[in-house]
Amino acid sequence: MRTASTTTSCPPEIADSSALVRAAVAARVSDYLVLIKPRISLLVLLTVSAGFSLARVEQLPMSQLLHALFGIALVASGSGALNQWYERKTDARMRRTANRPLPAGRLSSWEVGLFGVGCGTLGTAYLYLQVNTLTAGLTLSTLLLYVLAYTPLKRMTSLSTAVGAIPGALPPVLGWTAAGGQLDSGAFCLFAILFVWQFPHFLAIAWIYREEYARAGLRMLPAEGRLPKAVGLLAVGYSLVLIPVSLLPADCSLAGFGYTVVALTLGLGYLVASIRFAWSVSTRTARGLLAASLVYLPVLLVALVWDHWRLLS
Repeated sequence: MRTASTTTSCPPEIADSSALVRAAVAARVSDYLVLIKPRISLLVLLTVSAGFSLARVEQLPMSQLLHALFGIALVASGSGALNQWYERKTDARMRRTANRPLPAGRLSSWEVGLFGVGCGTLGTAYLYLQVNTLTAGLTLSTLLLYVLAYTPLKRMTSLSTAVGAIPGALPPVLGWTAAGGQLDSGAFCLFAILFVWQFPHFLAIAWIYREEYARAGLRMLPAEGRLPKAVGLLAVGYSLVLIPVSLLPADCSLAGFGYTVVALTLGLGYLVASIRFAWSVSTRTARGLLAASLVYLPVLLVALVWDHWRLLS
């Protein structure tokens, strides 16, 4: 005798409701990922790791790096969210940012502000408890400089770029102090390289989006596309300065001849891209300079860490 098998299935109404909930959750997660600026955060964590590797002593457990990366990632996420909270009105005036969660109305101002303050506070507290006081204080300083100084100054003066380069150059120093390093010549070398590297990078971005920045009322170099040759010459000047600055780690005994060769090669490549931009200022050459900057930094840091540990072994 055969027995009839019974199957149960979810009613269509419940299945549709479950799919809507999953889609809503996925959309909310996607919006929060936009808030924390993941590509910038990844670059920050790369430079933190490089600084940690250069200052680390053999006895220090690698778990210390994980604690530092977690706390700094929280603060970086809070910094990105607070930046977007502050710039929600100007973001709405630019095509490339108009679809961000705040100007598009997908997240509320209080929600983003609370998220930013919460991440910054939790990250700083975590670093204080799990890493050290110096790293916690410096990390909090990067957030305050970025949100309270650089961000509002963008509406007032093109010198905001120089102010913004300070918190932008601090991540490798955070890794350095997280590994027990002090604010000495080694920390200064790392800070100086990132500080100077940022200017051609920023100038390329500012040229590409100059019209949108002008429409949003942001006083970024180059202001409304004026003096294009001056912008190109600035990029060349900073690229020239970066070459001797990038060799400082050898003078600080952080690296040797191998790193010096790589730094000179990368520096000359960055300089060539800057000269091409200055010779013919255009969106195409600006994108070439931007690409050169994004190749330069990670390759330089990998070479620096590799040569440093090669000398120690």
